[in-house]
Amino acid sequence: MANKENQAKPAAEQDLGEQQRIRREKLAALQEAGKDPFVITTWPRDSYAADIKADFETIEGKPVCIAGRMMSRRVMGKATFADVVDTTDRIQIYLRINEVGEEPYKEMKAYWDVGDIIGVKGIVFRTKRGEISVRATEIKLLSKSLLPLPEKFHGLTNTDMRYRQRYLDLIMNPEVKDTFVKRSRIITEIRSFLDNQRFLEVETPVLHTIAGGAAARPFITHHNTLNMDLYLRIALELYLKRLIVGGFDRVYEIGRVFRNEGMDARHNPEFTMLELYQAYTDFHGMMDLTENLIRTVATKVLGTTKVVTHGVEVDFAQPFARISMKDAVKKYAGVDFDKVQTLDEARKLADEHHLKYEQRHKIGDIMNLFFDEYCEDKLVQPTFLTYHPTDISPLAKKSPEDPRYTERFELYIVGTEHANAFSELNDPIDQRQRFEAQAAAKAAGDEEACDIDEDFLTALEYGMPPTGGLGIGIDRLIMTLTGSDAIRDVLLFPTMKPKE
Repeated sequence: MANKENQAKPAAEQDLGEQQRIRREKLAALQEAGKDPFVITTWPRDSYAADIKADFETIEGKPVCIAGRMMSRRVMGKATFADVVDTTDRIQIYLRINEVGEEPYKEMKAYWDVGDIIGVKGIVFRTKRGEISVRATEIKLLSKSLLPLPEKFHGLTNTDMRYRQRYLDLIMNPEVKDTFVKRSRIITEIRSFLDNQRFLEVETPVLHTIAGGAAARPFITHHNTLNMDLYLRIALELYLKRLIVGGFDRVYEIGRVFRNEGMDARHNPEFTMLELYQAYTDFHGMMDLTENLIRTVATKVLGTTKVVTHGVEVDFAQPFARISMKDAVKKYAGVDFDKVQTLDEARKLADEHHLKYEQRHKIGDIMNLFFDEYCEDKLVQPTFLTYHPTDISPLAKKSPEDPRYTERFELYIVGTEHANAFSELNDPIDQRQRFEAQAAAKAAGDEEACDIDEDFLTALEYGMPPTGGLGIGIDRLIMTLTGSDAIRDVLLFPTMKPKE
C-alpha cells in the first residue's frame, strides 16, 4: 500500500522525500558519532565575506574566521572548493585534506550537504584564476540543513512560495535581500532627516476605542478584561495631533496601521505609515518638507535622485509639479466643476461619463470619481495634487478662497498615491460638524466613514495651533525607490491566505 502511495506522488515530491531521508540519515550518523551539530552554541566569527573582498590588499595572507551557508561544493579528490554565503556576500573557500585534517575532510565529504551552515578558519588568498578565497585550516559543521535548497540553476521563482517562505527567498535570491537592506536604510534616513529637523519620534496606541483618522474599514478585536470592542488603528493622526495640543511642536511616528480592505499590488491589510505634524506651518510647508525628504533619502540611500519604477524613469531632483484636483479634472476629463452648482448637475455629468456613484455621494465625492477615472494615471513625475473637496476631507482646513475645497494635497508618482497632507483643521466647532457628517454617512452604510471622537474634540477646544500634517506610505515609497512592482516585494512577510 505504501509503495502504491509513493508511486502516486509526483516525481519531484518523491525526490524531495528521498533527499530529506538521506540528510536525516547523515544527521543520525553524526549524532551517533558524538558530532551532533545542533549542540554547538557558538563560533568565533571575526570576518565577513564583503569585508574580506573589500580589504583584500591589507589582509591577504592573514587568518580569518568566517561562517555562513554552503551554497555549492566541488569535490576533487583530496581538495574541495565551496561557496559560503553570509549576511554580506558570497566567498569561496578552498579545502585540502592535508590542511584541515583527514578525519574532518572525510566527514565533510560524507555528511555535509549544500545548504548546511558551516564555520571556517583559514588564510585569505587569491586563486590562480584571480578569485579572492579563504584557504581552510579548520572546518566545522554548525547546523544541518534537512531540506534541500531549490535547484540552483533555476532558483526560487514560484511567487507564492517566495512570499510564503521568505527565508528561502532570501537564501536563493540575493537581490531580494538587497531590497530589504535598502528598506532598512530608507527608514533610517527618514528618521535621520526628521531628527535633524527637530522632530520628536513618539509612539501612540495601536488599539483604539474609536476608528478614526482616515476613511477606511477597520479590524475589530475584543478586550476581555474591559469587555469592550477595540479597533486596530487605521491611522496615527488623532493621537499625534493631541500631542501638538499638548505643546510638542514637531512630532512623528513610523508604525504599522491596519485596514480591513482589499489586497492587490499596492495594498496589504497591514502596512507601515509615517505621519508627522508641525505647528505653525501649513500644507505648503508640508509640500516643501515632503519634496526635500524624498530627495534627500534617495540621494543618501541610492546615490542618485533618478529611479526607474514600473518602467518609467523618475527624477526627484526636479521640482515636484503642483495641480489642483479641480484643474486636473478639467485638464484630463474635460469637466469644469466650477460650473457645477448642484448635486443633480454633478450626478448628470457622472451619468454621461458612465461613472457609478452612490446616493450618499456629494459633489466632492463625484469630482473625486472623475479624478480616479481620468486623471490618476496621468500624474507620472512627482506631482502634488492639491485642494481636495471638503466633502472628502473631514480633517483638513477649508481654503479661505473657496470653502468648497480644503488645503490638502496628495503626492502622486507614476499614477500612485504616496502621501497625503493637510493644513490641519483646528476649529473644534467645524471639526464636530464634519465628524457628525461622517457619522451620518456611516449610518447610511459607508463602512469607511469616521466615528465622532469626543476626546479629540475636547483637545481641540483647549486650542491647537495652526498645524501642517503629513502621512507617507512607507511601503509604496520603498517600492518606488527600489523599483519593485508589488507591495509584497517590499514586505518581509506579506499577508497570505493559508494553504488548504
